[in-house]
Amino acid sequence: MRPAVFFDRDDTLIRNTTLPPPANPHPAWKPGDLSDPSRVELLPGALQACRLLRDAGFSLVVVSNQGCVARGSATIEDVQAVNARVGELLVDDAGNPMIERFAFCPYHPQGNVPEFTREHRLRKPNPGMILDAAAELGLDLSRSWLVGDMPRDCEAGINADLPPERCLLIGEHGEVPDALAAARLILSQSR
Repeated sequence: MRPAVFFDRDDTLIRNTTLPPPANPHPAWKPGDLSDPSRVELLPGALQACRLLRDAGFSLVVVSNQGCVARGSATIEDVQAVNARVGELLVDDAGNPMIERFAFCPYHPQGNVPEFTREHRLRKPNPGMILDAAAELGLDLSRSWLVGDMPRDCEAGINADLPPERCLLIGEHGEVPDALAAARLILSQSR
């Protein structure tokens, strides 16, 4: 079984909450809702972080809450298109995709699209996305890591029984500033 690094997507690998509003936002739009793949922009160091981790033998999985679907400002297809664009940008030197799986949760308890308006086992801090990916891809959670920009990301990892010290919060209030620093820390502790 292989170890993995589970990455949150927004504000971990790609710029999100600091993006300007779209030209004609949906009435339910709020900062953080990203439905247009042309607006995808990798954060500095994200590509290098993924390359370092893949070269070291880690599977890379993205796990992302996408409550914009439940609120109606994006569709499942929009989220898939954004994920596809992220996948196109995160490639190795030979142009091969590095993200093995994109998982997302379209549910939110305060949505307004009935079929997606509820709590769900996939919604972080619940561990559903991590557990499903581990089962489907044959991943060793005891040797895996999680990198995210929100406490709920780390909580999801801990709820999936990842060792707490392997759940890294990045950003201003995190243990490390960004995905690249997280990757370097992971590699330094995985030798």
